Amino acid sequence: MGWLDRVDDQVDALTHARALQEASRSAESYVLLERVIRTTTDPAARADAMVQRLSALINLGRTAEFTRAIEEASAAVRDLAEPYLHGHLNALAALAAHHQGALDRCVMHLVRAARALGAVADPDRDTAWGWHDLAMAYSYLSFHGYALGAIERARQLGLTAGIPEETFAAPGIRLRNAVALDHNGDSDGCLRVLRDVAADLARFVRAGRADQLRPSSLAAYGYAAARQAALGDQVATEGPEPARLISHGGDSARARDLRQLGQVCLAVADGRPIEAVARLDTVQVSNETLGAAEPARLRSIALTRAGDHLSAHRADRLAFRLAAQRNDRLRDVYIDGIAARIDHEEMRREAARFEGEALTDPLTGLPNRRRLERYITAVVTRGEQVVIGVCDLDGFKAVNTRHGHHSGDLVLQRIAGVINRVMRRGDFVARYGGDEFVVVLPDTGMAEAAEVARRIEAAVRLEDWESLVPGTPVGVSIGFAEVSGGSGLRDALSVAFEQADREMLRAKTRPRAS
Repeated sequence: MGWLDRVDDQVDALTHARALQEASRSAESYVLLERVIRTTTDPAARADAMVQRLSALINLGRTAEFTRAIEEASAAVRDLAEPYLHGHLNALAALAAHHQGALDRCVMHLVRAARALGAVADPDRDTAWGWHDLAMAYSYLSFHGYALGAIERARQLGLTAGIPEETFAAPGIRLRNAVALDHNGDSDGCLRVLRDVAADLARFVRAGRADQLRPSSLAAYGYAAARQAALGDQVATEGPEPARLISHGGDSARARDLRQLGQVCLAVADGRPIEAVARLDTVQVSNETLGAAEPARLRSIALTRAGDHLSAHRADRLAFRLAAQRNDRLRDVYIDGIAARIDHEEMRREAARFEGEALTDPLTGLPNRRRLERYITAVVTRGEQVVIGVCDLDGFKAVNTRHGHHSGDLVLQRIAGVINRVMRRGDFVARYGGDEFVVVLPDTGMAEAAEVARRIEAAVRLEDWESLVPGTPVGVSIGFAEVSGGSGLRDALSVAFEQADREMLRAKTRPRAS
C-alpha cells in the first residue's frame, strides 16, 4: 500500500498536481494545491498538499516564500507517523535551504531526509520521488557521490512502481558534477562526464523514448551539449539540437537559468565570443543552479576564443576562487559540527520534555548546574553511592583568543557530544559553567571512575580539533571524588566538589601522552 492509498480526500487532485510538476507546470500545480489546502479536512491530504506546494515554490524560484511554506508543511506533517512525508519534506527543505544560502540547515535536512526515506516500510512511487528530490539536493550541494546513489535508489523504486527509466535519468546531477570539475581546473574530467551525458541521451533517442523525458531533463541535456561544444569538443549530431533542447523546462527557475547560460555556450561554440561576453553582462542567474563560478568560467572561455588572454586569465582565476570559496563553505559546515548540532537538538528536546528549558544549558543542550544539583541531591538522598567528576578543558582560552567566541562555542558543543557519547548507561553529564563539565556516576567506585576518565580523555584526544580550530589543540583534565551522604548533604556535596576540583587541577600538571 502506497502513501496516497492512505489519503482519504482529494486524491485525484493531489495526483494531478504531481503530474503537473513532473511536466514542469509548477504554477498550475501550485494553484491546484492551494485549493486543496483551503478545502480539505483530511490531515493527510493537507500535509501532502503542503509538501507538494513547497516543491512547486522551489521549482518556481519563489525564494521569499520558502520559509513560511516549510514551517506550514512541518506543522502539518509533524503529527503524522509517515516516514515518506518526513523524508520528502526534509529533502525539499534541504533544496530550499541551499537556495537561501543556509548550508548548515541544508546538510541537517539532508541527513534527516535520508534517515526518514530509508525507514519507509513499503516504498512506492511517491517514495521514489522523495529519493529523487534528495538526490537533487545532494547534487546542488556538490555531494555528487551521494547524489548518484540517491538517484539510483529512486530509479530502482521507480521501475518497481512502473515509472519508466528515463523519468529518473536526472542528467542535471551529472551536469553539475561536470561543471564542478571544470571550475576546479579539470576540463578533461568535465568533458568525460559531458560525453557520458550525451551518450545517455543518444541511447534514449535510439530506443524511441526521448519524448518520454521530463522537460527539465531535456533542458539539462541541452545545456550539457552546449557546454561540451563551448569547450571545443565535437558534439554528436544524433538527436535534437542543443538550442532546441534548452528551450524546454517549462516554468522552472533552474530551466530559465540553463536557457540563458546555454545561449552563451552556443554563441561561443558558433564562433561569436564577443556576443557571448555581452550576453554574460546581462544574464541574471542563480548562483545555486550551476554554481557561482559558472558565469565567470564561461566568460574565460569566451575571452580566450576572442583572443583576450589576459582578461580570460583573470576571469578564470575568479571562477577558480569562487569555486574554492564554495568548497570552503562546505568544509566549514562540517567543521561547525552538523552531527553535533543534531545530537544537541535531540538532547535539548529530551531535557525539555522532562524538566523544561529552565534546566537545560542552551548552548550544549546538556542539563545545567541547577538540574545537576537536583539530580545529585535525589541520588544521594536515596542512599546510593555516587562519584562526581569535574572536567575542565585545556587550551580553551587559546581557542577564544585566536579564533573567537563563535569557535569557542563550537568546541563546547563538540565536547558535550564527545563526553556524552562515551558515558555509560545511567551516567549523568551536565555543563557546570564556562568550559567546565560535571559527570555523575551513580553506584560507582573510584576504580570504575578512573576508567571512565580514561575513556573521556582518549575520546577528546582523538577528536579532530585541527580541522575545527587549527593550531589550538584541545584537551581535558578530570578529577573525581566520592560523595558521602548523611544529614549534612549540602556540606558533603561542597566537600566532594572541592576535592574533585583539586584532583582536576593535579591532572592538569601531569604529563600527557602525545
